[in-house]
Amino acid sequence: MEAFLLSTGIVALAEIGDKTQLLAFVLAARFQRPWPIIWGILVATVLNHALAGAVGAWVMSVTNPQMLRWILAVSFLLMAAWMLVPDKLDDKDAAEAKRGGHGIFVTTFIAFFLAEMGDKTQIATIALAAKYADVVAVVLGTTLGMMIANVPAVLVGGKLADKMPVRAVHVVAALIFAVLGILLALNVGGLG
Repeated sequence: MEAFLLSTGIVALAEIGDKTQLLAFVLAARFQRPWPIIWGILVATVLNHALAGAVGAWVMSVTNPQMLRWILAVSFLLMAAWMLVPDKLDDKDAAEAKRGGHGIFVTTFIAFFLAEMGDKTQIATIALAAKYADVVAVVLGTTLGMMIANVPAVLVGGKLADKMPVRAVHVVAALIFAVLGILLALNVGGLG
C-alpha cells in the first residue's frame, strides 16, 4: 500500500506544471471534448508507466541492494533538483496536439506517450519501481497520480493554469524527493 500511495502522491505533485499537464491544457483548448482526451491520457500513461515499471524492476533484479540504495538515493536527489526547473511544452508535442489529424483519442495517446518519454514522472516511475518490489502498485499509483493532475486540466482547460501555485507545488514535490533520497542514503528505508 505504501508503494501505491507514495507513487500516487509524488506523481500527482510532480505533474503540476509539467509538460504533459501543459499538453493536457493544449488538447483541451484545441478539441474541447474531454472524454477522448482523458481516455488517451489514461491509455498512454498505463503503457508508458508499465514500461518504466518493468525497467525499474529489471534494475532492481540486476543490482545488488547496496548499489541499488545509492543509485536510488542519487536518483531521488536529482529528481528533487529537477522538480525545481520549470517545464515547458516542447514545440513538437504542441504541434502534434494541434494537428490532431488522427482523431482526438489517437492524437492524445501519441502526444502523451511521446511527451512522457524521459519525463520526470517516467523517471520517477522507474526509480519507485526499483525501490519497491511491487511494480503493479507503483504503476497503478503513478497512473492515478497522472490522472489526478491531468483530468482537472482537461476538464477546466486553460482557466485553471494561471491560478495554480505551480512553484509551491514543485517545491513540495522536490522536498519529498529530497527526503526520500536522504533516507535512502542514510539507509532508512529497507534497501541494502
